[in-house]
Amino acid sequence: MISDIHFEPFWDPAKAAQLASAPASAWTAILASAPSPDREARFSALQQACHARGDDTSYPLFASSLGAMKANAAGVRFVTVSGDLISHSFDCKFKTVFPNARPGDYHAFVEKTIEFVVSSLHGALPGAPVYASLGNNDSDCGDYQLDANSPFLDETGKMLTADVPVSESKQARADFAIGGNFSVTLPAPFEHTRLLVLDDLFMSRRYQTCAGKDDASEATRQIAWLRSQLDRARQAKQKIWVMSHIPPGVDAYSTVTKGKNICAGQGPAMFLSSDDLPNALAPYGDVVSLAIFAHTHMDEMRLLISGNIEHIERAVPVKLVPSISPIDGNNSSITIAQVDPRTATLVDYRVIAASNQTGVDTKWSEEYDYARAYHQPAFSATALATLIGELRADTDARSPASQAYLRNYFVGNRSTELAPFWPIATCGLINMTAGTFRTCACTH
Repeated sequence: MISDIHFEPFWDPAKAAQLASAPASAWTAILASAPSPDREARFSALQQACHARGDDTSYPLFASSLGAMKANAAGVRFVTVSGDLISHSFDCKFKTVFPNARPGDYHAFVEKTIEFVVSSLHGALPGAPVYASLGNNDSDCGDYQLDANSPFLDETGKMLTADVPVSESKQARADFAIGGNFSVTLPAPFEHTRLLVLDDLFMSRRYQTCAGKDDASEATRQIAWLRSQLDRARQAKQKIWVMSHIPPGVDAYSTVTKGKNICAGQGPAMFLSSDDLPNALAPYGDVVSLAIFAHTHMDEMRLLISGNIEHIERAVPVKLVPSISPIDGNNSSITIAQVDPRTATLVDYRVIAASNQTGVDTKWSEEYDYARAYHQPAFSATALATLIGELRADTDARSPASQAYLRNYFVGNRSTELAPFWPIATCGLINMTAGTFRTCACTH
């Protein structure tokens, strides 16, 4: 599992023109050549011009990440990429580097960047299917902007559904061209298990069309598509994994740091514009074995519980995959999962982290192992309910499990980030709606 790669093709601005004129297959040779003499100064000026908050994944760091995959994940059955393949402020950087670009040049450059990232993953892990969702940055018109039924989705879908079996590829490409969704049967030795991929950008509270207009129609259509896929799986006695980019629920960190007084009536900061996604997933805990999200760049977990649920084992376990991009000061990481193919249950996972944020002389080593850190038999609904219950009960964050979560949340260890509001942070692990989160948080 990897996410939030945010590859930065503008890291050496002098090479951008070469990249634009070359096919994606030639990018490695260009990027791997000696840096331009003024690379650092030009990139710094570009970052300042676009008000970038930090550095995304340079070619040296991406190459180092690919090397870590080869060394630690050889033989994996498949790869999940939960969104955000291209760097932040991509449109601003392109316009700054190419002030005289022609219509269509930006679209072509975005497409080639995505192609380069995906083909690089295939090269690092040959034979392993790569299943990727789009993130809020993955667009040909701007961050949090995208048009449904667009040429961008049609062309990108051909790349991101390339590993779908032939018998399913026509439908997968058609679904992706509409809204960035597709369904795929997971490879052997999985039994009767499918992965549903969604582009939940359309559900984001910040979403707009490429023309800058609000439009909820595609989000509504996506929820209908998701429900129909889950109903079909239930009837066929299949297991489902769901993958998208932006997680459901409350952004507890932003809620606190922005000073939202939710106990006085202010709403907490939410990732999505409504509770439709968690409400659609939660009742299908008998079908959904795992939901994969990302976006925060942090290593997190959630548990989706239906309001009418009677058995906790029918909740939906949620894994938020940490980022390759070091833009928030974290170190890059990859996550290697062990799965029971009969039940599609995530049994265990290891996080392999980089020693620095540059990719130069970078060493990769195990950050932690889920089973050893939390002493749980699996990343299942029952196990997560037990673990989250322990974390919530430990209001001072002194237990070994709480200390492990604080340490592992930020790859590279910035345990002080959540510690000051630990009881409120733990409310966000299991309360996906504004109302239930408020009830939990305001008891503290």
